[in-house]
Amino acid sequence: MDKELEVQLKRVLAAVEKLLPSPVKAVDWRSTIAAVWRKHALSGHLEAADGGTRIGLDDLLGIDRQKELLEENTRQFLAGFPANNVLLWGTRGTGKSSIVRALLHTYADKGLRLLQVDKSDLASLPDIVDAIRDEPYRFIIFADDVSFETGESGYKILKSALDGSVYAPPKNILIYVTSNRRHLLPEYESDNRGAMMVNNEIHHGESVEEKISLSNRFALWVGFHPFTQDQYVEVARLWTERVAADNGFTFNWTSDIAREAIDWSHVKGDKSGRTAWQFATQWVGRSMLRSK
Repeated sequence: MDKELEVQLKRVLAAVEKLLPSPVKAVDWRSTIAAVWRKHALSGHLEAADGGTRIGLDDLLGIDRQKELLEENTRQFLAGFPANNVLLWGTRGTGKSSIVRALLHTYADKGLRLLQVDKSDLASLPDIVDAIRDEPYRFIIFADDVSFETGESGYKILKSALDGSVYAPPKNILIYVTSNRRHLLPEYESDNRGAMMVNNEIHHGESVEEKISLSNRFALWVGFHPFTQDQYVEVARLWTERVAADNGFTFNWTSDIAREAIDWSHVKGDKSGRTAWQFATQWVGRSMLRSK
């Protein structure tokens, strides 16, 4: 073989080798309750994960109705009964992703497994489904903090999977998605200009219909909304008591602590469960340090 040609072939092989993924150990779902999808140049693979911070449903305060809806749907799914794909939408920090992880830790021993997928990887949904369709477990494919621009490839694949007309996941898979947007797409004032009255009924214009068409494919919508101030203070009190108890610290809740919690929410510009938990952590930690 010509020496120059041999050198060129070696360069090509070296370049191709860089594109190939490293050998990956298959996920053992008997001992693994969660995984993530890792995209690479040619395809992708599943990688075992720890399921995130261990949190129970009882640790999520102030969202009892949302917990009831999601737990019921998930129990139907685990029992092999009809269950729905879910859109969890609403204000940041209100527990949307935490409740999904709490469901995982609560029902992992019943066969529930979680597969988290980044929004940018939703275009690989058919490959992801093929990787788990024959496993003897019930999987939630979980996409967190999702929003799209119309026409994105992930948008189209997700729409098709939810609709089931061309491509639909098997019965051992549900899709749970969280978003700050109820329709997963940006909404503009100009969208309403295409609305018209037909027989005294409002019919949306094409742009609005397109945006609604995706969210409507989720049979179950679960909304998460900001707390009132009284609700926020109550959740802050409960979290502060819980964090203190977990750290062996005793105290009495007072109106001064409540005022501190309110001031904390003003600085954060948010009255949510996350803000209440952050206040509790800060207040208990500071109080323990000062009491040394």
